[in-house]
Amino acid sequence: MELDPLILSRLQFAFVVCFHAIFPVFTIGLASYIAVLHGFFYKTANKVWDRLALFWTKIFAVVFGMGVVSGIVMSFQFGTNWSNFSYATSNFLGPVLSYEVVTAFFLEAAFLGVLLFGRGKVPQGVHLFAAITVATGTFISSFWILSANSWMQTPAGYELIDGRFHITSWIEAIFNPSFWYRFAHMGMASFLTGGFVVAGVSAWYLLRNRDVEANKKALSMCLWLLLFLTPAQALIGDFHGLNTLEHQPTKLAAMEGNWETRSNVPLLLFAIPDQENQTNRFEIGIPSMASIILKHSADGVVPGISEVAPEEQPPVALVFWSFRVMVGLGFLMMGVALLGLFMRRKGRIFQNRLYLRALVGMIASPFIAVLSGWIVTEAGRAPWLVYGMMKHADGLTPSLTGGMALFTLMGYIAVYGVVFFIGVFYLTRVVRNGMRKDPIEVHGEVERPKRPLSAAHTPLDDDFSDHKAGASA
Repeated sequence: MELDPLILSRLQFAFVVCFHAIFPVFTIGLASYIAVLHGFFYKTANKVWDRLALFWTKIFAVVFGMGVVSGIVMSFQFGTNWSNFSYATSNFLGPVLSYEVVTAFFLEAAFLGVLLFGRGKVPQGVHLFAAITVATGTFISSFWILSANSWMQTPAGYELIDGRFHITSWIEAIFNPSFWYRFAHMGMASFLTGGFVVAGVSAWYLLRNRDVEANKKALSMCLWLLLFLTPAQALIGDFHGLNTLEHQPTKLAAMEGNWETRSNVPLLLFAIPDQENQTNRFEIGIPSMASIILKHSADGVVPGISEVAPEEQPPVALVFWSFRVMVGLGFLMMGVALLGLFMRRKGRIFQNRLYLRALVGMIASPFIAVLSGWIVTEAGRAPWLVYGMMKHADGLTPSLTGGMALFTLMGYIAVYGVVFFIGVFYLTRVVRNGMRKDPIEVHGEVERPKRPLSAAHTPLDDDFSDHKAGASA
């Protein structure tokens, strides 16, 4: 059996992107949370905020490092597996990706050092500025990456000459028709991810009666945040869907499982798409609801998948079910946030162990929702690399063989597996160690150490040694 380099290259890129995506979506939200904690500490001098900021900065540093390691490989693949695509789109993607490095990555890396090691060594105002700058850098990074991806989804501001895309308007290309919807949707997803992780970890500590005061504050903050952000994300998602209907109707049709262009389209809750026969074998839906949502009228006409030839259709079942996983988890997150408001009014938000366990269980939900959303976005674009202009097969490296693609795919799986195991192991250790009891900084000065410090010893190391007993417990 001959190995297909196209299929293997697509699997490889999908694996690398999905692995990498879970890290920035967390660090973007967490960086903003850390900046808020530093702001509270600067304003109130309450050391509870300082302890929370130090603890979550350690988490951020580990996840940020894992994101950097996994993200570097993605750019390599443009040259190794997709050289024709890189050549054709280099006039746009080359500058945009370099802007991300120059304006965001260097900014994050420089001020992350101040955030990690400047505590107690620089004035609190400078430390706060470093936290804000790191948070800003994460958003600048996502700006450029999402601009590049959105341009591939809804290309604009270009002309195609001899197989190469030449930019005629940088404003139109960068701020292409789907950019703002994707940027807002992804930014909100990042806040939700950070919020649910912090809420879940805080609930885990409260279940064990550890650092109660600090974790009550953290949990309360996050639940207020989630209460407002979950419905806001649903609203942004609706606008994003209407934009997709306008610019990528086939993707939208696959999300809805709608094969024929028609009115009174039901909102399918369950279906088994049969792409070979261009129909659904079994359906459970709400009559006319898809037309109402998308066209604001039961008689609204919704485009069907069969409007395009079968070879230009995305994998419908994958897109259809990934979309439902994302939406289903979104409603679940909204329900948990609303339940938190009910529990707060009853005065049981910190005592109800069942609800606290539910929050711990929800830690994985935003990550799964984000991955499902990326599958909808990327698989729904198939078979196009640049929507309507360049197909996957046209962008592949001509000299690439199936054996070469399989070798690198297996290598990435192995290396990333090791990185993920080590990262999760270390993060688990940090969480089990918990927060240090006495912050280093006292009135803007550094306490003298009560024992000699080795050359390699840093203040952050104290946070682990102080709680070895807590970790074993």
